Amino acid sequence: MKAKTIALAISLVFVTVAMGFQTDPQIGTWKVNEAKSKFPGKARNHTVVYESAGDQVKVTVDGVDENGSPTHSEWTGKYDGKDYPVTGDSNSDVRSYRKINKYTLAITGKKNGKVTLTGRIVVARNGKSRTVTTTVTNAQGKKASSVAVYDKQ
Repeated sequence: MKAKTIALAISLVFVTVAMGFQTDPQIGTWKVNEAKSKFPGKARNHTVVYESAGDQVKVTVDGVDENGSPTHSEWTGKYDGKDYPVTGDSNSDVRSYRKINKYTLAITGKKNGKVTLTGRIVVARNGKSRTVTTTVTNAQGKKASSVAVYDKQ
């Protein structure tokens, strides 16, 4: 009986974690809608993928830089506001996401301890689109803001 209770408890934990990610409206593949977006230059993220990674979330971003060269970055962490390493992002070496509500995340990127990116990510209530509003500060201290609208694939 004790073994059945333990097995049931472990199963319940796995189901609860899996259900939590299923109800996360960020999870999925998102493609930029150029017509609805406003970028200050040529750099943009074309595709963003959010996927569960155990009890964390993995975010993979593919796009182009100001010169049109491909970019690829990856981040794995939790929506807890803590810094987690990001690879492939020239503007930041750590990134944090903080859940504001079910549909909204706050994002912060840092390079060498200095904030270089701030923003909000809002998924529409119908789950079909998301709007990412960010302000990036480059190495020269120049700020640029953008509004990117993504459609769920």
